[in-house]
Amino acid sequence: MNLTRDLERARVEIERHAREFGLDFFPTIFELVDHDELNEVAAFGGFPTRYPHWRFGMEFDRLQKGYRYGLSKIYELVINNDPCYAYLMKSNSLVDQKLVMAHVYGHCDFFKNNVYFAHTDRRMVDRMANHGTILRKLMERHGVGEVETFLDRCLALDNLIDPHAAALRREPAASRGPRSAGEGGAGGPRAVEREGEPAASAPGRLPAKGYMDRYVNPGRFLDSQRKREEERLERQGRFPARPCRDVLKFLLDHAPLKRWQQEVLSLVREEAYYFAPQAQTKIMNEGWASYWHSTIMTRRVLRDSEVIDFADHHAGTLATSPGRLNPYKLGIELYRSIEERWDKGRHGREWTECESLEERRRFDRRLGEGRAKIFEVRRLHSDVTFVDTFLDQDFCDAQKMYVYRTDPRTGRPEIASRDHRLVKEQLLFGLSNSGQPIVEVVDGNHDNRGELRLAHRFEGLELDLKFAGETLRMVEALWGRPVCIESKVDGKGVLLRCAKGEVATQELAPSGATDRDGSDGR
Repeated sequence: MNLTRDLERARVEIERHAREFGLDFFPTIFELVDHDELNEVAAFGGFPTRYPHWRFGMEFDRLQKGYRYGLSKIYELVINNDPCYAYLMKSNSLVDQKLVMAHVYGHCDFFKNNVYFAHTDRRMVDRMANHGTILRKLMERHGVGEVETFLDRCLALDNLIDPHAAALRREPAASRGPRSAGEGGAGGPRAVEREGEPAASAPGRLPAKGYMDRYVNPGRFLDSQRKREEERLERQGRFPARPCRDVLKFLLDHAPLKRWQQEVLSLVREEAYYFAPQAQTKIMNEGWASYWHSTIMTRRVLRDSEVIDFADHHAGTLATSPGRLNPYKLGIELYRSIEERWDKGRHGREWTECESLEERRRFDRRLGEGRAKIFEVRRLHSDVTFVDTFLDQDFCDAQKMYVYRTDPRTGRPEIASRDHRLVKEQLLFGLSNSGQPIVEVVDGNHDNRGELRLAHRFEGLELDLKFAGETLRMVEALWGRPVCIESKVDGKGVLLRCAKGEVATQELAPSGATDRDGSDGR
């Protein structure tokens, strides 16, 4: 830690206040760097060193130009690690450095306590350095061009993972078929039941209320039914026995890759899982850090002479522009709304049944449970559940949120609805799976010719066919044989197929149609 005397004094004070407010974080190390060093670290995703790749150079060049021309400036950068590492820019004013420190402690608390980060590698700084060493050795052995080309393909597919895999309980080995995950088979986690909650789609499972389920559907019976179903699928030559969302794991297990290629793909997949929770909790994480830098600064740290500068920079952080979502603003306002509602008891049956506008305005049971509630929310939720649970009509009205559309006559945007359900729907479309399409492997030997068949889990948003075609080319390069993906366009089933780098699209038969062998045509 190379802080000046004033910065070290401020750090000690802010850390003390953060702990007094109840924040719990790993030891945090601050490094004082100039703008070139900070842009370099930011280009590496926040890490001091990474493997060599052209995209890091491009990102560094973009950040440098943005800083040089006054278009952008990095104020804070912190890594989910134990200890946490954070960076301060030398040229920032003292009030900016205090704000950044308070913001960083909010992030560190979130990293340590949110359940979506519980399974992340807390030694990722060392791991990233090891990855760099591994790739440099591979480049020396196999050539920079060959390794970099393969790495490009892997990075183009790094979103094809199952971000919930770490939280899923694997089935016991006795209940798995010969090709299931964990036994050198069909590659990867799938949606299985949580402890005490048999999956609704389990073969042979009968509908039952929760408290009766273990009697109506005993575990040993469900295991035998599942095993029989997987053996039936195996006899049909189908693998994986169930759709596999972790496409990278499936390719790692089954694609005809050389040993060094497996090592590169495994490395990319490991890093993708490390970064996945950050994409899942962007609004919550930034909102939580903003809430605490605002609270700590305004209640404990700010001097009279610093108030104007703080207000200016804080307002800049939370500023919104038409048509764009600011995660800092949405997150902090939702936390404040939750805190106010639970302080006043504005939840539960009594509140929802209150219909008088005057009574709702004056409703205050003085419970004082708001602070405890936001700590609970910080621990248990992701962006999707955060928005889905707590964004209500009162919040939309207060924040002036609405859904807009383009008027077909004038070509101008106009308000289409202020209904919070439609606002929430639009937000959740962009937040589900971090805004990425959900793609699963459904057949690794389609039509018994070694073709890999993928399926897009259609939930209202169509695939971008241009990007889908490029993605199929990358998958084909790894799989070594043709690859296809099933999706929907304009409400009709389509199949994109890539063979020898050429992508073709064909329309699928309606879902009710069947082939002569009785299958569903998929």
